[in-house]
Amino acid sequence: QVQLVESGGGMVQPGGSLRLSCTASGRDFRLYTMAWYRQSPGKERELVAGMTADRDIKYYDSAEGRFTISRDFAQNAVYLQMTALKPEDTGVYYCNLRPQMAVWGQGTEVVVSS
Repeated sequence: QVQLVESGGGMVQPGGSLRLSCTASGRDFRLYTMAWYRQSPGKERELVAGMTADRDIKYYDSAEGRFTISRDFAQNAVYLQMTALKPEDTGVYYCNLRPQMAVWGQGTEVVVSS
């Protein structure tokens, strides 16, 4: 059974940093692109960053230059280091594959507010 467990969210002030973690189980994810998604209040879930099995990375929207995605292939884990956080980064962050699976974790909430 596939499971995705995200952690590391919290409340920070604008300009702060957070490091999100995701552990995946139930399948070998090493051959797949893993990605971070965000669902902000009142918006649809959107891509934030992704890393392929070949370690190619793509950032979406304003994540470029502020966020860093990394993976531990041996542990089926993916991380998102977020810096210079802005209020518009607020939302629930999820990890998943790209293309995404039907299974989602509970997400981890990030609130950027002064």
